Amino acid sequence: MTTPENKIASDGSGGIGRITLFLDFDGVLHPNEAYQTRGRGIHLHERAAGHTLFEHAELLADLLDAYPMLAIVLSTSWVWTIGYEKSVKRLPARLQERVIGATWHSHMPQREMWPSVTRYNQIKQYVTRHQLERWLAIDDNDHLWPDNMRHRLVHTDEWGGIGDKLAQEELIFKIEEIMRGEAGC
Repeated sequence: MTTPENKIASDGSGGIGRITLFLDFDGVLHPNEAYQTRGRGIHLHERAAGHTLFEHAELLADLLDAYPMLAIVLSTSWVWTIGYEKSVKRLPARLQERVIGATWHSHMPQREMWPSVTRYNQIKQYVTRHQLERWLAIDDNDHLWPDNMRHRLVHTDEWGGIGDKLAQEELIFKIEEIMRGEAGC
């Protein structure tokens, strides 16, 4: 049976060799202008006219096609706001099938405090809990991200996200670095 924790490593490797990508939505897959309001649900602010939610999701899926061993962990406030299942369902199928978890889950005791925890610390908790060695994050939020861990971060522009060519190149470069064992893994 394929479960979220083993579906990427269904070859029997138990996840050995897997690379984990921590994925934020806002500022990565679309501009960091997403809001949830009564009556409209989640939508982009009018400042982001001309953009759409998840406008770069298919592009990310295309970039990751060459890396079947890469799994995704959601590190986005969407999970805290609308839940894990609903968040996963917002992604295209090719990304959904890579998702193995999220940094936040509903059984965590500190629900009210979670938004004040830095993104790096949210990710670090997951990395420690799951004893990950081969991981990378893509996020527009680098607040208090330690300098000695910057090699683990693809820091995107809050408007361009992964749609920016330099961010795409950095993502591929860092995945390749991890695969070669050159990223401090």
